[in-house]
Amino acid sequence: MADSGPAGGAALAAPAPGPGGGGAGPRVYFQSPPGAAGEGPGGADDDGPVRRQGKVTVKYDRKELRKRLNLEEWILEQLTRLYDCQEEEIPELEIDVDELLDMEGDDTRAARVKELLVDCYKPTEAFISGLLDKIRGMQKLSTPQKK
Repeated sequence: MADSGPAGGAALAAPAPGPGGGGAGPRVYFQSPPGAAGEGPGGADDDGPVRRQGKVTVKYDRKELRKRLNLEEWILEQLTRLYDCQEEEIPELEIDVDELLDMEGDDTRAARVKELLVDCYKPTEAFISGLLDKIRGMQKLSTPQKK
């Protein structure tokens, strides 16, 4: 972990290399705090702060996050149609995708969604089956845990 940068150093994001550059995303550099080696009078680099490349880990897979965002946008669009109103006027209800993914089988999931949509006067079967199709194969997003 020698490359993790000094404590208190600021992280700076630099653009990713162009196509074929081998980088998967933006590179992160850590700026040395004032007075660190190689900085200031008599240092090796008087032109600016010393930048060392650091490593950043991402907790969630971007592809999975994009799928989840698309699903949530689809749910919102479908609910505005079902309730025949604007987004702000949809009755307060929470369709928890992680909760649905924890349940055993589509019948249990469908029953839970039907419970949530109990006050909807339009038919909900198409929405429920569409939702179940979309969550099939998705991964549950767990919250990061502190060690």
